[in-house]
Amino acid sequence: QVQLVESGGGSVQAGGSLRLSCAASGYSYSMNCMAWFRQAPGKEREGVARIYRGSGSTAYADSVKGRFTISQDNAKTTVYLQMNSLKPEDTGMYYCAATRTGVSCPLNPSSFGYWGQGTQVTVSS
Repeated sequence: QVQLVESGGGSVQAGGSLRLSCAASGYSYSMNCMAWFRQAPGKEREGVARIYRGSGSTAYADSVKGRFTISQDNAKTTVYLQMNSLKPEDTGMYYCAATRTGVSCPLNPSSFGYWGQGTQVTVSS
């Protein structure tokens, strides 16, 4: 069983920063791709960023490129999402997700089998 626990959410004004953390445990070592998703009220869950745990290769949604950075610690047990220059449209519940994948790791919710409970991010104008 894989457990994912998010933390670091909160309320911030536009232009501010937050750093989210996702602590992975259980059989998480078998998951080679981890990602952050978000979901605003009334909207579908969307991919924000993903990282291959072995190579450290990353990918981002166009809406967050240049503002958000996904990373992992040396032990590869925690994944971070550094969010800078936050905008009101970044508001939503942020979820950490994990999967074991082959060639690709698309930022699609259906590609991930393990999810955390989420952490709320609210950006006010």
